[in-house]
Amino acid sequence: MFSGIITHTGKITLFKKNNKNCVIKILSKMNFNNKEIGSSICCSGTCLTLESFEGKTAKFYISNETLKKTNFKLAKIGNIINLEKSLKFGERISGHFVQGHVDTTSKVEKIFILGKSWIINFNLKKEYKKYLVEKGSITINGVSLTIAKLLKNGFQISIIPHTLKLTNLVKLKEKQLINIEFDVLAKYIKNFIKK
Repeated sequence: MFSGIITHTGKITLFKKNNKNCVIKILSKMNFNNKEIGSSICCSGTCLTLESFEGKTAKFYISNETLKKTNFKLAKIGNIINLEKSLKFGERISGHFVQGHVDTTSKVEKIFILGKSWIINFNLKKEYKKYLVEKGSITINGVSLTIAKLLKNGFQISIIPHTLKLTNLVKLKEKQLINIEFDVLAKYIKNFIKK
């Protein structure tokens, strides 16, 4: 479980994919210790297991299912990744509960710059709109954000300068594919009402 508050970014230094699996290495300023091997790290919204590390480079395995569901299918060496370690009991939670289970991907439709903030419109398939609530939480590439407005074909978010500075969202471009995780409470409520 994560909070969606990003403290580090990292750069992909190795991305090795074949028909059955994928290995990725990410260089960052995040510190790891031997007790953390096997722990969950949120990598741009995707919960991956830390397999090993050497210095500041962490190694992860990505399954075919994860590749299919996330924007890692388009990953390249040099891409910047948002990183967050899993929550510890007793620490402050500033975002919302993020599982690292990507529900779908979406494309950036339009970016507007308003002062030092960014307003971004995202396309979203109609089947997923049931999980959106204006002023509700959503996770974009692992970042906990608030839905500013619901749109006919998606939704809009506003990103403050502090978040832009600390995350890979500042690198977003129109038509770029991003990872989305809907608020887990919205998914449970929708499922409960359906029954």
